[in-house]
Amino acid sequence: MELLFLLYAIPLLYLALKLWKYFDAKRDQQCYILDYQCFKPSDDRMLGTQLCRDLMKRTKNLGLDEFKFLLKAVVNSGIGEQTYGPRVVFSGKESHPSLVDSIVEVEEFFLDCLHKLFQKSGVSPSQIDILVVNISMFSTSPSLASIIINKFKMREDIRVFNLSGMGCSASLISVDVVRRMFKSHMNSYGIVVTSESLTSNWYSGNDRSMILSNCLFRSGGAAILLTNKRSLENKAMLKLKCLVRTHHGAQDESYGCCYQKEDDKGNLGFHLGKNLPRAAIRAFTDNLREISPKILPITEIFRLTILTIIHKISLASSSKPRWPKPMANFKTGAEHFCLHTGGKAVIDGVGKSLNLTEHDLEPARMTLHRFGNTSASSLWYVLGYMEAKKRLKKGDKVLMISFGAGFKCNSCLWEVVTELGEKKGNVWEDCINGYPPVSLANPFLESFGWIQNEDATTFKSL
Repeated sequence: MELLFLLYAIPLLYLALKLWKYFDAKRDQQCYILDYQCFKPSDDRMLGTQLCRDLMKRTKNLGLDEFKFLLKAVVNSGIGEQTYGPRVVFSGKESHPSLVDSIVEVEEFFLDCLHKLFQKSGVSPSQIDILVVNISMFSTSPSLASIIINKFKMREDIRVFNLSGMGCSASLISVDVVRRMFKSHMNSYGIVVTSESLTSNWYSGNDRSMILSNCLFRSGGAAILLTNKRSLENKAMLKLKCLVRTHHGAQDESYGCCYQKEDDKGNLGFHLGKNLPRAAIRAFTDNLREISPKILPITEIFRLTILTIIHKISLASSSKPRWPKPMANFKTGAEHFCLHTGGKAVIDGVGKSLNLTEHDLEPARMTLHRFGNTSASSLWYVLGYMEAKKRLKKGDKVLMISFGAGFKCNSCLWEVVTELGEKKGNVWEDCINGYPPVSLANPFLESFGWIQNEDATTFKSL
């Protein structure tokens, strides 16, 4: 009898041990945000109305039609007067920047942002196991990641990834790289450094599809400290629940809707095509289709399934269905929505698709107004706004959505694991009480609205 008991017990114990090891290893594969830091350039880099006027006057290729187009674009962009530009536009070198100018731009961000992150978190550069850097439109040799390693004297065995060309969606791609590395590297620290280089990509021509990027993109950046150490779970801010990446590069229209190029006069810039909204909708729809089952509760999935069946039956029985096409209620899966600040139209479009309120869209709108489109780092400025407004409570879910050239749509869901209030060093701390402002109206219309009434035959200059 005892022998029979042992014959049954040993396999069961072995199976239990295997299961325990599996689930124990899973705990070490989690991805937590310990802290993050957004870069705030100095006030002497603010692009106010007067400076923008001087910039347009310096661009000799612009005529009355281009001025009218720029006025309309800026007024409708949702961007305010306190956004930041690269130093070359203040020194008048935007049409002929040097390599040194571009390196100085990224180094200023690296040193400021990472120094503050290490200081606040108490983690030293020598403790970092994984480093992922993404700056899409500027690359050097040695790499930008190597600049960071050299400046902060990081370890020789650090795992390094230097990403380029990923566009505004690169931030979540970098987080995904760290998350995947955490699965095979236990008890690790990882850092994501995300920004964009405007110095070498400020457009000085008159192609409308390329001028538009000057109206939207602004200087900024962020550094995010992540870990999979279970001992630090109680000190973490956010826990990654899931992440989904969608890439439509195989579709010609999506691939060619936004890309870096030279115009017919050799001016380098970034083209934003008229088919961009259509490509974004396709990628966004496919991304939502994949992430929805991962974030929506079973009750919402059941409700949506039943209503979809009823809608299809109604559609089959009549050419004019009595039941409208059902929409998922994403607020059942997330309390907060951290949206890429690609422009007013992007925020409006995502808000309409997800049936969000103005309260939900406020963080993205205010970030666009205060900091502009800081490319891949914009998500972290939006998160900073939520934190500064003390919106994030323990247990809340935050859905991040970003878009980028390629064309890509990436999204992820974070869970707030500790009560988050306004922290010292938040990029919003000196201005949060002024947001939202009474009006988001851009002063450009008041200052330059007269251009709309000008005639090409009599117009001289600004």
